[in-house]
Amino acid sequence: MPEQLAARLARREVKAVVLAGGKGTRLAPYTSVLPKPLMPIGDRSILEVVLQQLHSNGIFDVTLSVGYLSHLIEAVLGDGSAYGASVKYVREAEALGTAAPLRLIGGLDSTFIVMNGDVLTKLDYRALLRHHHEHKNLVTIAAKERRIKIDYGVLHVGSNGNSGRLRRFVEKPEMTSRVSMGIYVMEPAALDYIPSEGHFDFPDLIAALLRAREAVGVYDYDGLWFDIGRAEDYAQAVGAWASGSEDDLETPSLDAVGAQQGD
Repeated sequence: MPEQLAARLARREVKAVVLAGGKGTRLAPYTSVLPKPLMPIGDRSILEVVLQQLHSNGIFDVTLSVGYLSHLIEAVLGDGSAYGASVKYVREAEALGTAAPLRLIGGLDSTFIVMNGDVLTKLDYRALLRHHHEHKNLVTIAAKERRIKIDYGVLHVGSNGNSGRLRRFVEKPEMTSRVSMGIYVMEPAALDYIPSEGHFDFPDLIAALLRAREAVGVYDYDGLWFDIGRAEDYAQAVGAWASGSEDDLETPSLDAVGAQQGD
């Protein structure tokens, strides 16, 4: 490994965990032969883009949690040195969810980033980390406002004795919601809320933290972001990523938003 890279890795201020073990069933048939994080974006895969972006933000120590078709991911990325990173692998013998794989990873003893392996974004990770530390959060969730289209006519029905009477009919309305980008900054103490066995997702972890009244923060981001889910989403992401603009996107439907890594 080159001396310059070794010196960078020796600092190890922030590590990243990339969740890349899901089957990506909603992107079938593509994902019957290729894991979703290896879907191509231009001349690179999603994971290669992710590693390059982490590197440009000074994050070189990356652990990939892999499961489905993991041998292909390892064959493409290797030890990460081609991307200026040190890549290690944790293999899930069974699907553990999006938070439980963290209990398999050693060395998470300082601030670290966790992200889904199918996220495309131009997020400034350094700004996210600054926000996290300035607000003294245990966990910070990167968030983005999205317009969500409901593909049905929505009925507004009366109440107080008029529950059977229609007050308003809205055809395929749109709403704006703040959604999780699938990118988190965490402190080691957050790992104490992950049970030692069983399936456990990030919504479960966040719920446990909120019940304990721990500091869970939100970092708002207004730039480019895609959470690849269905074939339509992937096609839109390829076009918008190539142009560098999210203006090329159509409004996503309700079931296209917030895809989880385990799908």
